[in-house]
Amino acid sequence: MGHLARIGVAIDEDLLNQFDSLNARRGYTNRSEAFRDLIRDALVQEKAAEPDADVVGTLTLVYDHHVRLLQERLTHMQHEHYAEIISTLHVHLDHHHCLEVLVLKGRSSRVRGIADRLIATRGVQHGRLTLTSP
Repeated sequence: MGHLARIGVAIDEDLLNQFDSLNARRGYTNRSEAFRDLIRDALVQEKAAEPDADVVGTLTLVYDHHVRLLQERLTHMQHEHYAEIISTLHVHLDHHHCLEVLVLKGRSSRVRGIADRLIATRGVQHGRLTLTSP
């Protein structure tokens, strides 16, 4: 880490109180580390939004495995993108629902495209892609 620089920030007192409450719930011992984490997160998200950026991420899917041929379609799509999908986790939530978590790695535009296709598959009830840059 480089040299520390001090900055001053003017902030509404109510907003600051909410920020302090959030930090306490998350276990931060001081505002500085919370601000640094917010800045790092913003920088990572901006970098991951670049189409050619190298990213890693997780795609979480919830679906009804009773939907006809859904598991076969999802598996087929995952095999089409074996180079980007580096790991999967499959969990049975109840009699009808499954949760699948995929770990993806590659160019941002490609990873987002794969995620969009999987989320849009008929029978997938919910999907969320979370990206970071290495």
